[in-house]
Order: sequence, then structure tokens, then C-alpha cells
Amino acid sequence: MTPISRHIGVLGAGQLGRMLAISGYPLGQKFGFLGAGPGDPSALLGHMHGAVDDARSVEALLRFADVITYESENTDVELVRRLAREVPVYPGAASLYHAQHRGREKGLFDRLGIPCAPYRRVAERAALDGAVAELGLPAVLKTATEGYDGKGQYLVREPGELDAAWAAMAGREAVLEGFVAFRRELSIIAVRNAADEHVYYPLVENRHHDGILRTTIAPAPAVEPAVQQKAEGYMRALLDEMDHVGCLALELFETEDGLLANEMAPRVHNSGHWSIEGAQTSQFENHVRAITGLPLGETTPRQPWAAMVNIIGETGPVEEVLRMPGCHLHLYDKAERPGRKLGHVNVLADTREALDAALARLAPFLP
Repeated sequence: MTPISRHIGVLGAGQLGRMLAISGYPLGQKFGFLGAGPGDPSALLGHMHGAVDDARSVEALLRFADVITYESENTDVELVRRLAREVPVYPGAASLYHAQHRGREKGLFDRLGIPCAPYRRVAERAALDGAVAELGLPAVLKTATEGYDGKGQYLVREPGELDAAWAAMAGREAVLEGFVAFRRELSIIAVRNAADEHVYYPLVENRHHDGILRTTIAPAPAVEPAVQQKAEGYMRALLDEMDHVGCLALELFETEDGLLANEMAPRVHNSGHWSIEGAQTSQFENHVRAITGLPLGETTPRQPWAAMVNIIGETGPVEEVLRMPGCHLHLYDKAERPGRKLGHVNVLADTREALDAALARLAPFLP
């Protein structure tokens, strides 16, 4: 019988790569990482570790890996294309190409009939005035690339703020989006393998502070089955169009007129961390299964309610978490720094009341 063990190369060596390895080792997989340096959160979990900008490390990863994946949409798409000529890379370059540029991403949504906020691509200051004339204010100006956790975004309320907004883009191409009045922010994670199997996690509700995800509630309260089906339909269209293999996350706004797509991530996602203890199969294990050609696992929740609380900037009183029933602590082996994701806490509960009580006890970790 052919063993299922594979050598998995990961471009990036942060906490997402770390959790991929933790989920993959019970399946017999082996991991190698290309990151920034020896202090990477994944450094000690790999059978090899090197620097993504070092040619010898890249060649070593090619010799090591049976399949390669990545943990960030800011990965160099040309590097992925080059590697894919020698070793399968999942998700493929098409997913990365669209997800790492907001203009291309919105264009893909348009082509597939997935509603999103009205937008205009802006390459120079003069074009910003024209975009504002079409979309009106307030609006949000975002860098087309490399924006995450609220970075590279500027809310423009008045015409007098346009110069400052454009200066904040630092000469980079941008996208102006019409302001969306939404009830709440949701997201969904789907997984597809090369055999065209699809699985979907339930919609979850996300709460942000200063542009950084702080809390996820799973499943999102009061979601009608038709809304879940609509979100799954959007995901199916994206997965199939890009021939995507692995996890795909889609952030959504819930509005009075239905769901609007915000942005997607071609990888495991912060809003899916609850699934480590909260789902029958975590997003990390399902990503590993998908890219190594294994059957996909069930995505149903283990208990009626789950939540994820990010630990940001300071580790805080984590010893208290270990005393709390239904709580599970995950630390990423990262030094404290303002705005940095250091870990998260997963909470499982049988009732919404019990979940809310646990979240109240976790208040020291929240702003």
C-alpha cells in the first residue's frame, strides 16, 4: 500500500505554517519552510528551514518537497510560477495572482457575478478625483497590494482629506471603494482538492478593532440556510474558476440587500482558527489533505458554539485561560510587539450563554 506521507514545502514560516505542521504531522507528513530567519515561529517544526530570498534555500526546498504551498497572499507570484515548473504548488498561481491585488480581485468578483462594493482602480492622484466624483464620499482608499490587518487603508470622509489619503498610499496603485453600510462582517472558508471535492465551513461572525481581527463567533448567529447556501455558491464559483486546491477564505459584508464580498485569501485564515478544536476537521488539516490528494474531512462543528479570541501585542494572563473549562490556548512563540498576533484562545460551549460568559472572562485580551 502506498504511504500517504508527503514532504510539504511552505513558503512562509509564520504561525499559519506552524499550525499547518502541527495538524499535518499526525497524518505522517513532513514539512520544510522558507521564511525570514531562525526566529520564525515555524523554524523548529520543519525538517528543513531556510530564507525565502536565498537562492540556495529555494533550491533546497525544491529537492525536499513533493508539493509546495504558501501562507500569505503577498508571496511572490513569479517565484510560485517558477517552482510550479518543477514541483506542484497548491493553491496555484492563478489564486495568488488574483488575491494579492485588490483590483484584479474585484474584477474576478465582477466576472463571476459575486456582488461587491462599487470600486475604481486609481493609479495617480488625478484619477482619485474622478473616482470620487463617480462613487461619492465617504469611501475607502486601499493600496492595491500588500494591505492586511487594516494597513494600507484610508477612510475618506471629506474632499479635503484626499491629498492625505493619496499620500498614505506612498505612490502605490490603489483602489477606491464605495463605503458599505453593513450589519456585520462575516467570512466563510471552503476547501477543494484536485479530485474536485469541495467542503465548506459554516459562516462565522468577525469583530475587528483597529483593522485587526479580535474575535470570531462560529457559527455566525442567526444565519438563514439560504444565506449559507449563497456564500457557498460564491465560493464554488471562485474555487472552480481559479482551479483552486486548498483552503480559500472569503470575507463578506452582511447588508440589508444581502452579502457583499470584501476580499479573499488563498490560504488558511485567521477567522478559521476556531476549527482547530471547534470542527470535526480543522482548516489546517483539510488544507494538508487537499494539497496532498487525501479525502477531505468533515467541517461540521463539534459543539453548538465556538469562538476564537486573538492575543494581540501582549501575551497577557494566559495562565487564567488554562484554568477555564472549554478554553484552549495556542501561542505562536513570537516576541511581544504592538499590533502583533501572538496567539489565540479557542472556546467551545453548549449554549450561547455559556459562550458569552467565557468571552466575558477573556475580556483582558480584548480592547
